[in-house]
This record gives sequence, structure tokens and C-alpha cells, in this order.
Amino acid sequence: MGSEHGGGQRLGRVVHARRLAAGLTLSGLAELTALSQSFLSQFENGRTDTSLRSLQRIADALDTSATDLLAEADTAPHSPVVRAHENIRPAHADPAGGTVRSLARGDRDLRALEFTGGATHGDREFTHANDELIYVVRGTITVAAADVEHVLDTGDTFYCTAGVPHRWWAHTPDTTTLLLSVSDALAIRRRPHRPRHP
Repeated sequence: MGSEHGGGQRLGRVVHARRLAAGLTLSGLAELTALSQSFLSQFENGRTDTSLRSLQRIADALDTSATDLLAEADTAPHSPVVRAHENIRPAHADPAGGTVRSLARGDRDLRALEFTGGATHGDREFTHANDELIYVVRGTITVAAADVEHVLDTGDTFYCTAGVPHRWWAHTPDTTTLLLSVSDALAIRRRPHRPRHP
């Protein structure tokens, strides 16, 4: 799939630019991510792709998120339609990491990601500046938030409030999970709580 390879090249260029902007050398990034310098060099030059797990390590080292890196690398026109076969990023060397598909093209304010599988996501904790909704399209996942684990089955949702540390993982490789969130770069204005009047 030529378009996928091109997407990998763009993602590598985005990481390269972010690394230089952060004043990091390849060896410095390798040390922060526990990934080999040769792998990172090949990735930045578009000669290999990366698993979602490794991309998150890179994002952490660059003080960003994998979602933001993927959005910046998506230079396709902001079409309101995303076809079923478009924009799928495989886990490559980490099959348990599953695949992810962005349901909104480009760098949008509203993020919508469709994960298939993702059994290794449970070892990475996330904290977002804005609220997030997790919906199980098919299968079963576990969401751990604020030290409480919730098992969600097909059709179940979990609302994660901004600032709450959480992690999640799929129970089977064919599980499909939908994540909806507002970009962390946006400040959400919340109305002050007002007591109800009888």
C-alpha cells in the first residue's frame, strides 16, 4: 500500500522536526525512549514504520502525544468523509498493539480514533487536558481510571473526565474501540456550577 508508506515517511519527518525543535540528538531520543538509535534513524528517514507503543514512547520524549504526531503527519485534504480502508496504521513489530484509524482527517479540534486490538495499551497511562469518551464497538476492554478497573462490553461507554489518569486494553485482537476527545491543545471553557433551584 503505497499511501501507507507515504504516511510513514511523513510521520518520520514530523518526528525528525519535533526532535530538532526539542534540541535532542538521535542518541538522546534513543536514551529517552529505550529504542535503538538505528531504528529511530530509519524511522525518521521513512525506511521503516513504528508500532503504536513505540510511537507513544517517542511522543512522551517529545512532550506531545501520539495522536498529535499522527494528526500533524496527515496532510490529506480535510474531507468530511473518511472511507473504511483509509488511514489505517498497523502495529508492525508489535502485533498485540493492534491498529488505529483516525476518523477525522488532518489536525482537527475533535479527535476520533478507532482501535482494533490494543492488548498492550494497559501498560501506558494517559492524562488529558480535556474530557474523553471511550465506546466499545465490538468485544471487551478494561479501563483503569483513578485506581478503579471497569470492564466494558460491546455497546458500553466510559466517560473520562479531564485530568484523570487512565489506561485501557482490549481483551481480544478483534476488539474494536472508539475514542472521542477534544484536542488537548484547546482550552475548554466550562460554565461555573450553579445549584438547582426547586
